[in-house]
Amino acid sequence: MDLKTKRKFTNKVALTLSVGTMVFGLFWLAWILWTVLELGVGGLSLSLFTEMTPPPGAEHGGLLNAIVGSLILVGMGTLIGAPIGVLAGVYLAEYGRTTLFGKVTRFVNDLLLSAPSIVIGLFVYALIVANTGKFSAFSGAVALALLVIPIVIRTTENMLMLVPGTLREAAFALGAPKHVVITRVTLRAARSGVVTGVLLAVARIAGETAPLLFTSLSNQFWSVSMSEPIASLPVTIFQFAMSPFEDWQRLAWAGVLLITLGVLGLNIIARVALRAEKLS
Repeated sequence: MDLKTKRKFTNKVALTLSVGTMVFGLFWLAWILWTVLELGVGGLSLSLFTEMTPPPGAEHGGLLNAIVGSLILVGMGTLIGAPIGVLAGVYLAEYGRTTLFGKVTRFVNDLLLSAPSIVIGLFVYALIVANTGKFSAFSGAVALALLVIPIVIRTTENMLMLVPGTLREAAFALGAPKHVVITRVTLRAARSGVVTGVLLAVARIAGETAPLLFTSLSNQFWSVSMSEPIASLPVTIFQFAMSPFEDWQRLAWAGVLLITLGVLGLNIIARVALRAEKLS
C-alpha cells in the first residue's frame, strides 16, 4: 500500500468514526427530546399556569408557584452574579492579563467552572442556612449566582480578548482614559458576546436542582418572600417524578418540558447573538 492510498484509507476510517460518533450522540439526544415532548405535552393545560401545586390525588393542580419561584430565583441569581462576572472578566482581560493576581483569579475561576453544583449548594448551606437557621429564597439565589459568576467571567474575558488592540490604541491616541476606552470601545464592541455569556449562564442555572435542595428547599404554597422557602421547577420536578402518584408525575413531565423549551430558547438567542457579533 503506497502512501497516498494509506492516507485515503486513514481519512475514510477517521471520517466514518466521526460520523458514527455524531449519529450515536444525536440518537440519544433525539430520544430524550422525543420522550420529553411525548410525556410533557400531555400535562400541558391552562391550569398548569394558573393553579398551585396540588396535594396527592387532587383532580386539579398546576405549577404556578414553582414557575414564579424559578423565575425569582433565576432572576435574582443572575442579577447578583452577572455584574460581578462582567466586572471580573473586564479586569482579567484589561488589567490582569499577565499579573500574578490575574493568573490566580483565572485559576480559581477554572476550578469554580468545574465544581459540582451540589458542592456550591452545600457551601451556601453552611454559610447562610446553617447560620440563619432556615431555608430561604435568598440563599438559593446566592447559590445560583455562584454558578453564574465563573461562566460570565470566562465568556466576558474571551470576548474582550477578541477585540482588536488597534481599537484600544485609536481610542488612547484620541486622549481617552482607560476606563472610557473599556466602557465606550471594548465593552461596546464585545457586547453581544457578553450578553451571550449571561444567557448561557441563565440556561445553566435554570435546571439546577442540587443547590436549591440545600438552600431554598421548596414550598407547596404561594410565596415570593426572599426570606422564606420558595418553590422552584427543578425541585418540584424532582419531588413529583419520584412520587407514586400519576397526577404528580404528569405535572413533573410538564415541568421538564417547560424547562427544556426555556433552555432551548435561551441557547438559540445566545447563538444568534454570538453569530451577529462575529459578523459585525
